Amino acid sequence: MGIIREIPVAEAAAHKVLVEELDDAIDSITGRPLTGSWVWDSALVLSRWIPTHLNFQGKSVLELGAGAGLPGLTAALLGANRVVLTDVQQLLPGLLKNVEANGFTDRVEVKQLVWGLDDSGITESSTFDIVLMSDVFFDSEDMIGLGKALRRVCGEATQVWAATEMRPWTGECLDQLMAQGFQVVEQETSQLSVHAAVQDSDTFFAIFQIKPTLAESSES
Repeated sequence: MGIIREIPVAEAAAHKVLVEELDDAIDSITGRPLTGSWVWDSALVLSRWIPTHLNFQGKSVLELGAGAGLPGLTAALLGANRVVLTDVQQLLPGLLKNVEANGFTDRVEVKQLVWGLDDSGITESSTFDIVLMSDVFFDSEDMIGLGKALRRVCGEATQVWAATEMRPWTGECLDQLMAQGFQVVEQETSQLSVHAAVQDSDTFFAIFQIKPTLAESSES
């Protein structure tokens, strides 16, 4: 069981997403609660940013490291015709609950995807128009797997957008992606309507576009 939140993701009153934050999703190795089982501030910031910056009508969308799935569910609310939410196995039941709570079972799928290790849920033909990520830049050692996952799902026209809280190690993670051939373009370094999205207005957030090079994105 957990806490159900109704989260506004745009100025329009109808643009709200229901998300249940779980308190019983446990890492089988450490025995600790999985951090992806609740909504992080970067997911709130990204979900408030994308309605005014991206067009989802008729698009296919993938969320990597979806956690509770707020950005991907927001994309479905804004007109995406296919959304795939991915994360580790322990978080999939919570994602399924959130898909059902918002009435998106006709166009939102939930799949397991462990970066660089398990891409069984993503086939060779599974490229997407838009890839969303929030708060994935924690451990630079994870960036090799993330890079492999991105190359697997990105076509020539795929747009990859990532929101993150700026922490001391964020730059190292981005450097690791650039070392793999990705371009990293910072979109905004303002507060991104943080006052409306999160409680801690002193925290600094940024949104990046991650661009695979053509040679890298064509590799399998």
